[in-house]
Amino acid sequence: MTTTTTHPSDLQPVNMAGLLPAAAVQGPPRRTGGVPLGGEDAQRLRGGFLTFPLYRLAHSRTGDKGNRSNISVIAWHPALWDVLVDQVTEATVARQFALRQPRQVTRYLLPPLQAMNIVLDDVLDGGVNDSLNLDSHGKALSYLLLDLPIHVPQALVQHLAGPSA
Repeated sequence: MTTTTTHPSDLQPVNMAGLLPAAAVQGPPRRTGGVPLGGEDAQRLRGGFLTFPLYRLAHSRTGDKGNRSNISVIAWHPALWDVLVDQVTEATVARQFALRQPRQVTRYLLPPLQAMNIVLDDVLDGGVNDSLNLDSHGKALSYLLLDLPIHVPQALVQHLAGPSA
């Protein structure tokens, strides 16, 4: 059996320009695997609202400082901002992170940016230097928040990121 290895210096750069049609890269990133919560049940109209995971309405990043995690939530579209303010509350975030047992959840709104910053105290098991967690910075915590179910008025579904509703 012959094994061929390639040294990194032998690799040729590939020009990626033009591989995707312009329409495929315009607008917010689209998640190919995203589906509304509850599968087909979520497709049914419920009093003018449909339920979707938060990642269809917003994107997020996580930071840390000591034993505190802060998670930004930024609306994909300005029309979705009021829905986020109404439903991504301190209480709903505390419930979503119940297993992490945050001592306190504080939400800071930034309306001109259609964004919010959520601070969770005491969720990193002591912080980077003390924690035995694999994710001691808590960078993956935004994914837990992005699974939060959000009830979206049918009129706003057109502004969601991801596959067609």
